[in-house]
Amino acid sequence: MDWSTGLLGFTAGLSIAVATAPVGVSGAVFLLPVQVSVLGVPSPAVTPTNLLYNVVAGPGALFRHWRAGRLGGPLTRLLIAGTLPGVVLGALIRVFAVPGPRVFRLLVAALLLPLGLWLWLRTVRPAPARDPLPPSPRTTRMLALVVGVVGGIYGIGGGSLLGPILVGRGTPVATVAPAALAATFVTSIVGAATYAALSLAATGDVAPDWLLGLSCGAGGLLGGYLGAHLQPRLPETALRLLLAALAAGVGALYAAQVLG
Repeated sequence: MDWSTGLLGFTAGLSIAVATAPVGVSGAVFLLPVQVSVLGVPSPAVTPTNLLYNVVAGPGALFRHWRAGRLGGPLTRLLIAGTLPGVVLGALIRVFAVPGPRVFRLLVAALLLPLGLWLWLRTVRPAPARDPLPPSPRTTRMLALVVGVVGGIYGIGGGSLLGPILVGRGTPVATVAPAALAATFVTSIVGAATYAALSLAATGDVAPDWLLGLSCGAGGLLGGYLGAHLQPRLPETALRLLLAALAAGVGALYAAQVLG
């Protein structure tokens, strides 16, 4: 990796994290197409490289949330309990079953596009009845397990999937954001380590691109801190609309790639 690639990775990580950290999204779901289409990271090495980005970038936003007293709590523990086993299972599936990128893009588009539109609609036209109850702990843990598997396969941050669902079901963004980022950080450590171990036995590009992951993560570290700093200054409605736009935008991007 030359210095220009490293600088591009740093800039991409910084820009993405500033926009996504306020709503609990690490930005890895946006970084994935940049790594594949612009930086030329081979498959399946792009997955652990994305996980490495989460590991390096995560402490910036988490430190800011910790200083503000927003880190921890039962939601964080539930999400971690579900995503940890999921990310290991996802890594095994990615290395030995190797789902194609087209299937991944189709699944992300089918999930995030309607999810983002649903959250946007609920925000601009709230239901006249009482607010929906947040999902039960069991449902939250099972949801986190599924998200952990997807994250292990494709290296995306779970916040991009967990955030719209939990917020749409009535959990405040200020509660979801630090919990989703904490779960993404912990599971990314386990996921990156799992891929590093599998690279010793598997053939092909399985290990992460360490230098690129570190450079993207360094940008995300700074961007995540800045984004978490902005979060308390943004109204709940603006945060919900931002999360809806991110979800729908990623879904539309991947839908266009599949159709193309």
